Amino acid sequence: MDIKNDGTGDIEVNEAVRKYDEDKRYTYTDYASWNDGNRYELIDGIAHIMYAPSTAHQSISMDLSNQLYNFLKGTPCKVLAAPYDVCLNGLGDEDYTVVQPDIIVVCDESKIDKKRCNGAPDMAIEILSPSTAKHDLFTKLKKYQNAGVREFWIVDPDEKAVNVHILENGRYVINSYESNETINITIFKGCSIILPDVFE
Repeated sequence: MDIKNDGTGDIEVNEAVRKYDEDKRYTYTDYASWNDGNRYELIDGIAHIMYAPSTAHQSISMDLSNQLYNFLKGTPCKVLAAPYDVCLNGLGDEDYTVVQPDIIVVCDESKIDKKRCNGAPDMAIEILSPSTAKHDLFTKLKKYQNAGVREFWIVDPDEKAVNVHILENGRYVINSYESNETINITIFKGCSIILPDVFE
């Protein structure tokens, strides 16, 4: 498989692979066999390269994970952080959409096996970076909505802001928050995320 980084968050493939793609989409089985040292996601069978996160990205991810874990500890819900595979369509080895959200919460333990989450998590969080912003804001948002992710957050480290997407009647309703606010998580009653702690 000849895959090249084009510097935009996507990948560039040679003509032979393009021709191959017309006949077959990549699946989790293919994806799990790649060992070139890069991280990828699959969207409708097409591979997208992922880049190493920044320090700010990692700090935000750690704080959000900790706040969620502390609230949900002792419940059936599990908080899992990237790199962790989510077969979004619930098709296991045959799934052609495999993503690695920065953080997920899964409350249905039957979706979790030794390798991955099979099906939509209850909550997903993506922390923007320049190389993935377009991918997160458009492509993955639509995939999460269609898969039934109940609550999806987009965290912008540069703007120190969070857009919260709540699934209502199959479509996301958006609420925006700034760095001095507290977010009450809709799907987990009583759970609040203190943004000043996240963005400090």
